Amino acid sequence: MGLSERRNAGLPDAAIHNDEPSRRAVVEAIRHFAPQVVILPFPVGRHPDHRIASELARDACFLAGLAKYPAVGPPHRPFKIVYALAYREDPVKPSFVVDISDQFERKLAAIRSYSSQFDDAVSAGEIFPTGQDLYSLVEIQNAHYGSLIRSRFGEPFFTHETVLVDDLVQLGVQSM
Repeated sequence: MGLSERRNAGLPDAAIHNDEPSRRAVVEAIRHFAPQVVILPFPVGRHPDHRIASELARDACFLAGLAKYPAVGPPHRPFKIVYALAYREDPVKPSFVVDISDQFERKLAAIRSYSSQFDDAVSAGEIFPTGQDLYSLVEIQNAHYGSLIRSRFGEPFFTHETVLVDDLVQLGVQSM
């Protein structure tokens, strides 16, 4: 993926909690990396870890900016939190879609690097109730979101805040 560093917070699979030790671990990661943007799972979904991780990370983003919060590292609060909408089973309209056409194969390669998590799932039914092959589903969904912005592939995101537009003419999708 072109990362310079990858870390794991050590939180247990299928047993994540939004408790003080977990918040401190995530706060310390936020303070270490000092991100301007944090991408979280959408806070509603069928996988308990995704819902809890979203709430945990949002809380940690706030706490990381508090000077008196007892965690390692200088205070830092990310500027923007956005929620990933990929693989949603219910229709959530994205706030914006990023054109990933040039990076789509790289995205698939990154997903394939986690084959131990995905390839043994029977027809993806353990992951997605549609039973579709995961890699086909990724292509179909990213192609759908890409079509919304007149691109081959797109990645959907949601934000609670209204997005500022400085110049209507510079908006990326033509209406007619």
